[in-house]
Amino acid sequence: MNDDAPAPRDLRMEILSGALPFLKRYDDQIVVVKYGGHAMGEEETALRFGADIALLEQVGINPVVVHGGGPQINAMLKKLDVKSTFVQGLRVTDSQMVEVVEMVLAGTVNKQVAASITRAGALAVGISGKDGNLITARKATRIVRDPGSRIEQVLDLGFVGEPERVNTKVLELLIGADIVPVVSPVGVGEDGQTYNINADTVAGAVAGALKASRLLMLTDVPGVLDAEKRLIPEMTVAEVKAGIASGMISGGMIPKVETCMHAVEQGVKGAVILDGRVPHAVLAELFTDGGAGTLIRP
Repeated sequence: MNDDAPAPRDLRMEILSGALPFLKRYDDQIVVVKYGGHAMGEEETALRFGADIALLEQVGINPVVVHGGGPQINAMLKKLDVKSTFVQGLRVTDSQMVEVVEMVLAGTVNKQVAASITRAGALAVGISGKDGNLITARKATRIVRDPGSRIEQVLDLGFVGEPERVNTKVLELLIGADIVPVVSPVGVGEDGQTYNINADTVAGAVAGALKASRLLMLTDVPGVLDAEKRLIPEMTVAEVKAGIASGMISGGMIPKVETCMHAVEQGVKGAVILDGRVPHAVLAELFTDGGAGTLIRP
């Protein structure tokens, strides 16, 4: 392992000391990791994440990273004096903004994430969803209801997309060559139009298409919390649906658990929501009995 990679190594070694049974479980399995937002953190956090992903590849696991970059996009838009609005958590994206989004996600951020993994000793290659038609997208729409008239209205989000198809050939070729794919959530329509896609949604679609062993959704919360704000270690899809219906799962957690449920329904063995700000959260989730977040399973 590259000594430049920031550890604390004692915690990493403590995790790995009991990891043998889990190494056998995940040997040659695909693990999709969604990395973005607050979980990306500062440079030290980013390098530590890169070292953990490199370690997965070095012990025989096949990681695939899908990253976001909302804060970086916001910073660039502010620098360019371009204002953005959000509808139900999605950034309304016009023709000018989609160029900025692609520049930041498929350019700067994508290469930084790939470089942090490569620096730690594994070979990582950054690609966007447009490369090799990896992600074919369709235009996303959202329906809102006027609180007064109760009339429903379809909102035009501009060039915001949703994954329609995932062409796994590119990813499989990279994985087969012991290369870690690092995917930016930019897709292409049938007509060649570029679409900005939510990174959580892309990660779920990629994990489902690859029939991954695990989907790890790194966030800024410990996982799904119960009514007393205690972490729920494990939930079935049925329990998640009941939690949404009861209001226990609400707000921004709903789209995350919905992404996890969809991935599991597509063949992913388990999807985990965990706090990516915690040092070595990915290793703790995969290589310890207790895990590090909320596991959602069929």
